[in-house]
Parts: sequence; C-alpha cells; structure tokens
Amino acid sequence: MKKYAGILIIALAATASAQTFRTPATQKNIKRPTPPSPVYKDNVQGVIPRALRGGNPFRMLNPNAPAKDGTAEQSVIVDPDTGKWKGIKLFEIVF
Repeated sequence: MKKYAGILIIALAATASAQTFRTPATQKNIKRPTPPSPVYKDNVQGVIPRALRGGNPFRMLNPNAPAKDGTAEQSVIVDPDTGKWKGIKLFEIVF
C-alpha cells in the first residue's frame, strides 16, 4: 500500500511541474474584421441633420433667412414630369 502511495505522490508531483500558467502574449494569425467606413457630415443630408447642424431649426421655416442656411430645393423631392414637389427629405445618405 505504501508503495502505491509513493508512486501516486511522485506521479502527482510530475504532472504538477509540467503545467504552465502562461498564455501567449500575442496571437499572430488572427483575422480581424475591417471596421465599417465612417459616415461623414458631408454624406448625410436632409431636414433633420440640417436642423441639428444649424443650431436653430426654426430658421429653416423663415422665408427671409440668409442664403447660408440653404434653400428649400435641397430638402424637397421634385417630380420631374410635373415640376411639383412630392415630399420632404427627412434623412438622406449620399454615397
């Protein structure tokens, strides 16, 4: 019995010394996904982004507002056949 206990202790000591607790510092062959392309302020148009950028959204309703605020043609969808407006561009992304 003592013989088996001695062998068991030696076997446990041998396996305990073989273990390492280190992890690799860097993993070299990891494929990382490419980040999505950023959306810049120039690519986003419409009434909502223009109101947020302008500071005072009520100036967009003023017909006597200065030209730097933009025109209504930038935010309106026009029917090419009739020339009348069809809708308002609330949010538009330009590629």
